[in-house]
Amino acid sequence: MKKTLFFFSLLGIFWACQPAEKAEPTLEKIDPATLWGENPWPEIRKKRINQLLPEALKNANVDVWLVLCRENYNDPIATHVGGENASGTAAFLFYNDESGFHSLVFSPDGEATALDDLDIHEKVERVPRGESALQKAVEFIKSKGFQNIAINSSASNEMADGLTHSQHQELASLMGSDVKKLISSDELVYEWLSIKLPEEVEILKKAAQLASDFQHEAYAMIEPGKTTDADVAKFLKAKMAEYGVTDAWHPDQNPNVNSGPDRGHSHATDKVIQPGDVIQTDFGVKLYGIWVSDIQRFSYVLKDGETEAPAEILKYWENGKAGSRAALGAMKPGVKGEDVDRAQRDLMDANGSLYVPWSTGHPVGYVAHDVGPNLGGARLPQPRPAAQKLLKKGMVFAFDGFHCWKQPDGTEKTISVEEMAVVTDTSAEYLITPQEELILVGKK
Repeated sequence: MKKTLFFFSLLGIFWACQPAEKAEPTLEKIDPATLWGENPWPEIRKKRINQLLPEALKNANVDVWLVLCRENYNDPIATHVGGENASGTAAFLFYNDESGFHSLVFSPDGEATALDDLDIHEKVERVPRGESALQKAVEFIKSKGFQNIAINSSASNEMADGLTHSQHQELASLMGSDVKKLISSDELVYEWLSIKLPEEVEILKKAAQLASDFQHEAYAMIEPGKTTDADVAKFLKAKMAEYGVTDAWHPDQNPNVNSGPDRGHSHATDKVIQPGDVIQTDFGVKLYGIWVSDIQRFSYVLKDGETEAPAEILKYWENGKAGSRAALGAMKPGVKGEDVDRAQRDLMDANGSLYVPWSTGHPVGYVAHDVGPNLGGARLPQPRPAAQKLLKKGMVFAFDGFHCWKQPDGTEKTISVEEMAVVTDTSAEYLITPQEELILVGKK
């Protein structure tokens, strides 16, 4: 017994001398409600409908716009018109007449009160159970004698393509001989969604700054030879969770962290980040579940003994940055998207860059690749139609300055400067301070 007690006494002393288990670091949780405040979307949406939609109807030569919303497979434009909570089919009508702009909804009786309480629309008309909201809408359309009736059916714009086949069949049957008056809402949706209100631009600035700041923090935690691209992506995902923001595009591809040779738009892999790598991170966040950013930050991983990036890498970086500035300088109301692309590609050619297949830029706002002019096509025999569209005040773009070169192993590497900018009265301006210097990973 004494030997047993002595053994347990020694064991107790041994345990007492062991270092305490290291506590897991506590992640400080940020309350999104405190950080971001009340969601401004309801008021902004109402303002967009009443201030921007009337002009969009005129510009698109549309007499009335018909949107059908329903439960589950809803129209992609539903959130923008107030139909996100639809259960039974509801018909939303927007039109101008001699007395001004009007928004009228034919809603199932059980949902009409809740919709009316949102105070978005001029009038919400109740449709009794067993009656058709679409039929009521068609009867109204015919009574007004509208000639150009826009519906959400488009081969080129997914935001204007929400009408299902069965809905279209029912609508055509109800329209009868007037079915020829139906036109695509493609141009109308383009005119409306491509313009952002000033208060929306302010929100996009916050989203852009977060995306930039998070990337700077991610680069600071890299341990060359140990940290993987996927580790950087996980760090950025944790920052998103901490700040109560979500992915700007598909979660599996946001962020796209790419050290080493170009991989295009894809998920981050388990490639280990090595000294001498140039790292590209393509990343964006969504605020309030509505507005998104798309920002890229580039870095160079220092080799042993280096305090700066090699002269060749710095030259590529400066060329890419100059291309970005050239693109920004070409942005102003009235120019084509193709013209912006040409401005930076001319600089690429002058500086000896290899060809880059991606467009210089794209509209961004509600989704990463939003509705609006494409900033591309300057080197294509037949640019896409969106590249021929004109820039207008209030349009927001994410855009690059590129420089691509061949690496010793034959692979290609592109360095870029992806920023966001808004078109103003006479030019364009960055949403946030652009990246001026190549970020150096491993600098003491």
